[in-house]
Amino acid sequence: MKFFNIYLILVNLIAFILFVDDKLRAKKNRWRIRESTLLFCSLVGGSLGGIVGMIIARHKIRHLKFIILMPLFLCLNIYVYIKLLSYII
Repeated sequence: MKFFNIYLILVNLIAFILFVDDKLRAKKNRWRIRESTLLFCSLVGGSLGGIVGMIIARHKIRHLKFIILMPLFLCLNIYVYIKLLSYII
């Protein structure tokens, strides 16, 4: 379980950094991070970091895809975490 907790911390930190970095790239007209990369990182456990990054950087907050999928991914991530806890305990 310790490994999984470390994994969640790292993937959420990475998702947060990706969202903020993509916003900074957008402001400077530089190459962007693909939306599929942002969503995939959120799907595999980084949804909370992605949502916090969206809010703090005010990035992707008007895109319907992100408005729908990010909370859905967060619910899915919480469900998986609870299921893993129930198997361990």
